[in-house]
Amino acid sequence: MLALAAALTACGGTSSPAGGQPTVFAASSLSEVFSRLDPDARLSFAGSDDLATQIRAGAPADVFASASPKYPDELHAEGLVDEPEVFATNRLVLVVPKSNPAGIESVADLRRPGVKLVVGAEGVPIGDYTRIVLRNLNAFDVLDRVVSEEDDVKGVVGKVALGEADAGFVYATDVKPVEDEVSAIQLPASAQARVRYEIAVVSASTNDEAAHAFVELVLGHAGRAALSAAGFGLP
Repeated sequence: MLALAAALTACGGTSSPAGGQPTVFAASSLSEVFSRLDPDARLSFAGSDDLATQIRAGAPADVFASASPKYPDELHAEGLVDEPEVFATNRLVLVVPKSNPAGIESVADLRRPGVKLVVGAEGVPIGDYTRIVLRNLNAFDVLDRVVSEEDDVKGVVGKVALGEADAGFVYATDVKPVEDEVSAIQLPASAQARVRYEIAVVSASTNDEAAHAFVELVLGHAGRAALSAAGFGLP
């Protein structure tokens, strides 16, 4: 029995702590759906660009799930993650506080003097997608109304929900968790950016089996059902 206990301890030494659960670095917009899909996983949410920087610096991640193909593809080219796979899509909406004090009904209304707009910073997926949408709408000038550039989409949602801004561009899936505080204004399909989420196992993972199991969970039936229920599109 002592020998068996020693063997089990030795086997456990190569796994990450907390019972072998994977450490998942994921985009902020995935926080609700991933927390429901695998509540036992160790989940770290932030902007995809920030998470990629942490992985490059050697942070102990097992899985990387990004709101843009840009960062997983770069990390794959650098040999830091396995080949990424697209697992979800999304679209952008304009959100305003429920009371809508600025009377915003369209992107054109953002041009009004005094309007306070909050967006994602450049380099953050939601920020880059926002700028694509504004170019497609010939409305890039509304960035003159920006009062804050956030590090992730939850920062944008939070500012609008708290009434600290008159409007902000977010993913459609970010509206439901705060639907009592914000209202969504739909954007034309022709203006939408191509929003794709990619997932990959981190090459330096010391919990390879659990990492692959999490990726398979996301790509499988349960993952697709959870993503669809949360409002994500499926590839």
